[in-house]
Amino acid sequence: MNLDTLKDKLKQAEEFNNTGKYDEAEKLATSVLVVIENETVTGEDNEVVEQKTMHCSALNSLAVISLRRADFQAAISIAQSSLDIAEKYDIPECDVTALTYNILGNVYRTQGTFDKALEFYEKALAMYLQLGDTSGAARVTGNIGLVYSGVGSFTKALEYYQQALAVHKELGEKSAVARVNGNIGVLYYSLNAYDKALEFMKIALIAHIEIGEKQGAARVTGNLGNVYDDLGSYDKALECYEQALSSHKEQGDKSEVARVTGNIGAFYADKNNHRFNADLAEEYLSNAIALSAEIGDKIALVEFHKSIADLYESEEKWKDFAFHFKKYIEIKDELNIEETKKQDAIREQQKAIELTKAKADAKHQATEQLLHNVLPPSIADKMIGGTKLIAEKIPSVSVLFADIVNFTNISQRITPEELVEGLDRIFSTFDALAEKYGLEKIKTIGDAYMVVSGAPLPRPDHAEAMAHFALEMLEAMKEFRSISTGEEIQIRIGIHSGEVVAGVIGKKKFAYDLWGDAVNTASRMESHGEAGKIHCTEEFVRALSLSSFQSFQSFKFVERGEMAIKGKGMMKTYYLQKATL
Repeated sequence: MNLDTLKDKLKQAEEFNNTGKYDEAEKLATSVLVVIENETVTGEDNEVVEQKTMHCSALNSLAVISLRRADFQAAISIAQSSLDIAEKYDIPECDVTALTYNILGNVYRTQGTFDKALEFYEKALAMYLQLGDTSGAARVTGNIGLVYSGVGSFTKALEYYQQALAVHKELGEKSAVARVNGNIGVLYYSLNAYDKALEFMKIALIAHIEIGEKQGAARVTGNLGNVYDDLGSYDKALECYEQALSSHKEQGDKSEVARVTGNIGAFYADKNNHRFNADLAEEYLSNAIALSAEIGDKIALVEFHKSIADLYESEEKWKDFAFHFKKYIEIKDELNIEETKKQDAIREQQKAIELTKAKADAKHQATEQLLHNVLPPSIADKMIGGTKLIAEKIPSVSVLFADIVNFTNISQRITPEELVEGLDRIFSTFDALAEKYGLEKIKTIGDAYMVVSGAPLPRPDHAEAMAHFALEMLEAMKEFRSISTGEEIQIRIGIHSGEVVAGVIGKKKFAYDLWGDAVNTASRMESHGEAGKIHCTEEFVRALSLSSFQSFQSFKFVERGEMAIKGKGMMKTYYLQKATL
């Protein structure tokens, strides 16, 4: 077995993969696999490890090919085989195993299973950092940005993109720089910042063409079509769509073929477009739906069923409209059921990812400091002391949720940099108030903020501290104005008091969180509240009344009356105000 020859073949297979020549790449990777699988594993330990590492590399190449062809189950199965071999032969942690984790992250992200994607990206990132592979770490960091972009957390996505881009530029990695620039262009397109979108996409396209990456060039070309379509440059849009579709078909990239086909269908279905053609729209959208169903892309199916339903409605084809609109609702609801889990998983793992990055080069003292930054001090001390499982029931706490009103509309009218800066200023103000009143911030979820009073350390005045905190939150928001309109930015606040279970989950992921009906009820108070008001439950009022009479007199409660709360039934609720002297 000539390992050098096999390495050269795998390197060439990788080049074919990057340029969209999947058939050639598959032949080379398979030929390497055949040689390795039919050779007897003998020799020195280091030689066996090298052979089996090569085995894993060949499998990884085939997994990537399956992913590009949208054969997700095959990609997962092949990648898992690579991990099994690494475990069986006790191959030390290396870039090949890190790459396998990254591939699995890509598969799950493409399918829209974002929590699983982050799980594997986190493993890949930790391994690359341990190996000192800054290039690999940057590649995974960019992929994490794609996850946040996929769930609409554009500010967080931009942060990860910029981190990855800086490293790739420093290393002179042209292909990676082009890829990240293209992703930033898509992010700006999502925010309707068309000039910036065109700027980054054109930079990416030129770079992909210069280095001969057909797949990357086709992907960016299709995205340029979307921008031109939105701008009303329909001829340019169609030209881009057709070029992209032809290239994706040539490369056998089913996922991208489905995406661009659907975009062309939506293009022809637009009655503002002088090229409007209902028959062509129906043809392209039907093909896109069939392809998306074949590869299991539910996110695309939601979009395409909605587009064709709108088309049939405008054409008064009511039977066809009803069928596709029903499909749209069914799949959308299915995705929405999973969305909360995905969002929660992403937010929980966010802390873990940040901690993983920091811990890679940290010594013991630095690690202790990081734990104190990520977790409440009392919890961090327990973990440093060796406590494996941290979970406790706290009989009485106050939980608060706050959410910025009309955040989606605000975010669409400002740049990502302005959005990030604005959220940072607001949440930093809340953090300072939480520290002032001895509260524990649990997490931020997009534009939402969650904090608890009375955990992890119980306190009898938890409701009083929370009431003062909430009132100061409202007062502090008067200092913030919308960049686009100059109007005051408002928040909705919800509070409830009750029993929770609190603790740290995960062995490698460190996230202090709360569970229980009290958490859900506080969230319901926020979502059923009103802008600029603090909506609270009877239980919170009762907990506040247990403080001193003088303290209770500092507050005023306006009865809202009974109202139906999802999952709770009829509840009597109140608005908290500061008592007037």
